[in-house]
Parts: sequence; C-alpha cells; structure tokens
Amino acid sequence: MIKGIIFDMDGTMIDNMMVHHRAWQIKLSELGLEMSIEEVKEKIHGVNEEILERIFGTRLTAEERKRHAAEKEAAYRDIFLPELKLLYGIQEFLDYLHGQSIPMAIGTAAPSENVEFVIDNLALADYFRGIFHSGHVTRGKPDPQIFELAAESMGLNPDECIIFEDSVTGAEASSRAGSKSIIITTTHAKEEFSRFDNILAFIEGFTAVDCEHRESA
Repeated sequence: MIKGIIFDMDGTMIDNMMVHHRAWQIKLSELGLEMSIEEVKEKIHGVNEEILERIFGTRLTAEERKRHAAEKEAAYRDIFLPELKLLYGIQEFLDYLHGQSIPMAIGTAAPSENVEFVIDNLALADYFRGIFHSGHVTRGKPDPQIFELAAESMGLNPDECIIFEDSVTGAEASSRAGSKSIIITTTHAKEEFSRFDNILAFIEGFTAVDCEHRESA
C-alpha cells in the first residue's frame, strides 16, 4: 500500500531540463570546456558544486565553484521565467492527491533559489508536507538521502512512497531508497532505465497517471 508521494522537480513537475542543459553548456564553455547538448545530458547531473568539482577537480576553488554555480542558475531563471508552468496534467493530479489527503513532498537536486522560484511563482507550497533541495543534503543523487528526508517529513519510510522522477540518477536514488518509481519521459528515453526493476510506469504527462495508480495510492 502506497501511503505518500514524492516528486522530483526539474523535468518532473516542470519541463525545464533543456533550459538547464543550455545554461550548463554556456557556463562550461566560459570555463573552457566545450560540450554538445547530448554530452551535457549524459554527464551533467546532480548538485551543481559537485558537478564542477567532478569535472574540474582542483582547478576551481570551493568559492569559485559556488560562484559559477550561482551564475549558471541565475541565467537559467532569467531564461525560463517567461515559460514557467507546470507539466501538463500535474495541477489536476496535485488537486486529486490533496483532496484524498495523500501526503506529498518534494525531493530535488535543485538549489534553494530555483525551488523558491518555482514554488512561489506557481503557488504550490500548501500542497507539500516537506520541500527538500540541494542545501538540505550532504550527498546528492544517486544517493537516496534526499528521498529519505522527503519520506521522513511525511512520517513514512521510503518504501511506502512512490517517487516521480525523470532522470536516470533519480531513478537510481529511488531504487537505493527502496521506493517504487514512475518515470516522466521529458528528459530520457525509456530504454535508458532498463537496469531498474522498481519502475511502475513511464508516462509523458500526468494525465497518464491512470485510475489504477491513483487507487493504489
């Protein structure tokens, strides 16, 4: 019996991942590293400062990583604001879950500024028991820490929750948390998730979350 729902944010609640990929492509180019969009999609995932440390090692100081990460995110918000909206069907799904008193939480690798940007502009705060971002964890996805915190905020264990995700690293974090997942195919193809056995369904939008899944919640 599923008792709670956890949502990733980027690529799951909002279709913004291509904006992130382009913002990363620009920032990495500024730092002397040219990547195609496909390479960015494959290699750039997780918490921003961890990404920069993984790619550049000791070339960048901790302070420089923090500054470059903030600049990349500010550029993303400026680009995305005119297009900001929920993924098709999710508003109705949130209203359904809220009406059924099914607890919900968010667990995202996004920084706090981006989470506030989405939650405040779209007036979503009242739907969620807990909202967790990169500043709340010491280990980014695919570590399950963010989902463990989200489940705890609802008084649940991760294996009592369904996690909605779009990324392969998010699916791995969900699997490591012991949770079932539903994958939104905004960012990655179904074939990229073939190694996971905890995925219930692949959907393009939230109107595809059918009555069977709703009743199981």
